[in-house]
Amino acid sequence: MQASNLMACATEEVPVPMIVRPKPNLLGILFSLKGSIAKRIALRSLLVTLLASVIVLVETLHPAYFSKVNATPFTLLGLSLSIFMSFRNNACYDRWWEGRKQLGQMVIEVRSLIRETQLIKDPVERAGLLRGVCGFAHGLIARLRHEDEIQAITPWTAVQPSHPNLPDRVLQNVGARLSELTGQGVLSEWRYTQLETRLVSLSQVQAACERIKGTPLPFPYTLLLHRTIYLFCILLPFAMAEPLGWLTPVFTAIVSYTFFGLDEIGDDLEDPFGFDENDLPCNALLRNIEREVLAALGETDLPPALEPVEYVLS
Repeated sequence: MQASNLMACATEEVPVPMIVRPKPNLLGILFSLKGSIAKRIALRSLLVTLLASVIVLVETLHPAYFSKVNATPFTLLGLSLSIFMSFRNNACYDRWWEGRKQLGQMVIEVRSLIRETQLIKDPVERAGLLRGVCGFAHGLIARLRHEDEIQAITPWTAVQPSHPNLPDRVLQNVGARLSELTGQGVLSEWRYTQLETRLVSLSQVQAACERIKGTPLPFPYTLLLHRTIYLFCILLPFAMAEPLGWLTPVFTAIVSYTFFGLDEIGDDLEDPFGFDENDLPCNALLRNIEREVLAALGETDLPPALEPVEYVLS
């Protein structure tokens, strides 16, 4: 397929973005919405703030109802909840970073295959191998996003549609062809071993990414945190109404923004291959692989590298 056709296929993919921007100034910190979770938690924070206003109004009209409410339990609960949330967010960030390392390893292995297949003098044979590896990369991303693997792979190489694991099937085809070339004397046993090691590493990348995708954090762990956050934010105004008065809705909004925001960030990072603004830039990584494979095959009309658009790298 010509590079122009490949570019058309790439642009039809659903973008998976990541925020790429310099450190904002004070105004940017206060008013930046691109990549922020503020829009997604705005309704929840607003409802909790309105509830706090109602509670303050009741306290103003009937102060006796709040005479025995003490803030000490909320201080202890808030401290425990903060520690609990930090553990969860660290676990979610580890998943995000592990996913990024695995995709980076895939790029390394593809580059190594490009370099190590230079001794194959038949351009058709080499093109078939490298295009197969590129098809594997597209198929793996499609598999992680529950998209059409056949549609992602077929622009690059042929694959048996009925196979339960299409990216792995592509690697099997590449490995079988390398074995045939070794039997024909095109590749030495040592070179075949080196190339097979690269394919094994790509299989390990796929297994690691599937492990991240298919093993979410334990549901009771997440459910307990969600429930505790809602209970804390709803009950907090009862403790602040008497000492703070009409400042209670302001502090409630700040606390709810912090806790709901951290909870939402954890949900984003738990699945690094998803479609949120802070997920991994899978399309940009695939485009880099496309460009390097096509350049190695002598193509000059390369699809352009993807750049951030309004700080979003797709």
